Amino acid sequence: MGLLVVATFVAVAEIGAKRVAPGRDETGGRYEAVVDTLGDVVRTPVVWAVSFVGITVLVGGSILLGVGSFGIPEGLAGTLVNVAFLAVGLLLVGFVFLGAYFATRSRGLGNAHGVAAGTLATGAAFLVLVTVQLVVGVVG
Repeated sequence: MGLLVVATFVAVAEIGAKRVAPGRDETGGRYEAVVDTLGDVVRTPVVWAVSFVGITVLVGGSILLGVGSFGIPEGLAGTLVNVAFLAVGLLLVGFVFLGAYFATRSRGLGNAHGVAAGTLATGAAFLVLVTVQLVVGVVG
């Protein structure tokens, strides 16, 4: 939780540091160039397709190698399954955080509000997971 607080603080500080007062010209420095380039890359459907195939192959291959009888040592097989679980967990956390962030931004609120909503949604999902684990015992 401490790392999440630090990451939130850094994200808000970075986003807030780039604002320009109304009426002033933006310098159009390196930050804007990087943001524009990344925006162009993200809006390309081929990038999404290649990312989806890559993630699917990574997770599927890790699970297949971890549970199959391919002569892999048991310690490595367990690690591969854990890597697959970690990748799926990170995807879900990213989905929850970014979903709340972009939902907040699309309603006209600022970046800080989006980061706060994403952090709140991620924390609430984590608390629900911990509660379900304590009551039912879902994970291991």
